[in-house]
Order: sequence, then C-alpha cells, then structure tokens
Amino acid sequence: MSIETLIAQYGLAAVFLGAGIEGETMVLAGGLFAHEGLLSLPGAMIAAATGSFVADQAFFAAGRRFRDHRWVQRAQSKPAFAKALDTLERYPIGFIFLFRFLYGLRTVSPIAIGTTHVPTRTFLWINAIAAAVWGVLFTSLGYVFGTGIAELLGRYRPHGRQWLWVALAAVVLGTLFAAFRWWRRRRQR
Repeated sequence: MSIETLIAQYGLAAVFLGAGIEGETMVLAGGLFAHEGLLSLPGAMIAAATGSFVADQAFFAAGRRFRDHRWVQRAQSKPAFAKALDTLERYPIGFIFLFRFLYGLRTVSPIAIGTTHVPTRTFLWINAIAAAVWGVLFTSLGYVFGTGIAELLGRYRPHGRQWLWVALAAVVLGTLFAAFRWWRRRRQR
C-alpha cells in the first residue's frame, strides 16, 4: 500500500502512526493532503507531533526497562548507538531536542537515551517540545510546497518502458548510496 493510499483511507490515524514508525515522508504527505483540503492542517500537525512523541517515549521506555536485554545489547553494538551516546554525553539537552532531525539516529537515539541516567521527566518535556516543533515543521513543509509537489507528480506520469528506466535509476541510486555509506563506515573505523 502506498503512503497516499494509507492517508486517503485512514486519514490522521495514518499520519499519527507514520510519524512514529516511518517519519518525515508520511508527515510531509500529511501536509500535502492538508494542502489539497483532504485533511485539516492543524489536525495533521497534531497527529504528526503526537505520533512522534508517543513512539519516542515508547523507545525511551524500552531502553530504560530492557537495558540488559539481548535486543538492547544488540542495538548497543551498532555504531549509531555509540555515536548517539557520545553526542548525548557532550550535549544532553541539545541532543534530546535534535535527534529526530538527524538521519540515521532517529530510532536508536531514544533507546540509547533510555539506557543512560537521563531522568524520565527531563526526556519527557524535551521530547514533547521537540516533537511539536518537528511535527509542525514537516507538516508545514508538505503544506507549503504542496502545489509544487502536486504539479511535479501531475506532470510526470511515466508510460510504458519509462517505468523500467525510473526503477533502474532508483536501484542505481540506492546502490550508490549504500556503497557510499559502507565506504564511509569503513573509513571511520
């Protein structure tokens, strides 16, 4: 099922769940749907912010509750987890506020923070403010650039073999991106 289909069928519930699970793409799409008049803009913003907030609180609680569980231990062995903890130690409040804006650290960060001695109340308040800012920002981006996105999608409708070229380009770009990330990780070690 596509993002558009999910939002069209489930509305704000899809934005809420998508914000917590998938992230920016679903929230941007929620803003686009608000631009098209299919969703309420304030509703999409609230759904995005609360979905992100609830998911991050759940990940934080999982990190706090299951610190010694093999699932969390496995997550701790990943480089992103170590990077999250290192940054958290240097800039605790800033990191808690900004982790959702950092690609590759969004899901692992609240788990990592949960394994530390950061008080639950501190994480809760900073997380609430950050989720509100994030939800409003990305929903607004989808809303403001909705006309451009809709025009772009409306103008470009691949026919016949063009789909093959689009798919091939996506595979090539994905492979190049994965190779670059692999090379960068090896270089950092």
